[in-house]
Amino acid sequence: MRYLITFLTAILLLSACQKTPTPTASENAKRYPFKGKVISVDKVKKKAKIEHEEVKGFMEPMTMDFPIHEDWVWDDLVPGVEMEAELVVDNTGKDPYWLEKIRISAAPNANVQVPPINENFAQIGKEVPAFSLTNQDGEKFSLRDYRGKATAITFIYAQCPLPDACIRMSTHFSDLANKLKDDAELKDKIRLVSVSFDPARDTPEKLKQYGQGYLGKDAKPDFTIWQLAVGNDQEVKAIADFFGVRYQVDEQDKTQFTHSLITAVISPEGKVTKIMKGTDWSPDDLLKELQSSIK
Repeated sequence: MRYLITFLTAILLLSACQKTPTPTASENAKRYPFKGKVISVDKVKKKAKIEHEEVKGFMEPMTMDFPIHEDWVWDDLVPGVEMEAELVVDNTGKDPYWLEKIRISAAPNANVQVPPINENFAQIGKEVPAFSLTNQDGEKFSLRDYRGKATAITFIYAQCPLPDACIRMSTHFSDLANKLKDDAELKDKIRLVSVSFDPARDTPEKLKQYGQGYLGKDAKPDFTIWQLAVGNDQEVKAIADFFGVRYQVDEQDKTQFTHSLITAVISPEGKVTKIMKGTDWSPDDLLKELQSSIK
């Protein structure tokens, strides 16, 4: 019996050593109770789209993707289940936030189907209508003003609190703008536009301050390549609908939105050539798509 126990112990230790270690949070990480409903899962990227309740002290109810490092969950974490977890926020980690200590609190209701993701937004090959917006300098412009240039357009709002959503999107755009401003060949061929779907608070002046923070406060901000834009509710809704962007204000707290993340590439001829979902791409990835649309 003693030899059997020793043998089994050795097997368990060997198995434990072979497992991929779960990333650990730093001592400065913050943790919040989390509760929501699973909308969809991506087992390969180890992420789940979750419609969650208010995370008290951190953010309002939203629907967004969350990394999950634990391997065991993917057999049980299916669309429709209700779950509880611990939200870890750690800006020093590989992921700035993720979910731990997953608990399935309710199985999916077999009588209720989870609405499918709308894939009909991809306007590839279609000409972009002459949408009218106002930029950070208070000047009216149309997307048709960018004919002859490759353009990328995305959607944000200034008070978005999530590092993996609007913050990352604006970081990508500002990083690419700063890279292109010194490129003699491309600086006049490419334009970037971030459209706010929060016209009630994102005035041109507010967007200019927001953009300055990303471009670098120590340098004179140059909005030649990257424009931040806003319109009235009707104008923003029209352009968002064309590109398939979904957003909805929280009626309990109108400072927060639930929204999708989409970036579209428009050719110099004014036609959509690429739709990029989420933020799982780099400024260089976007640059390649813009250059491809020029060719």
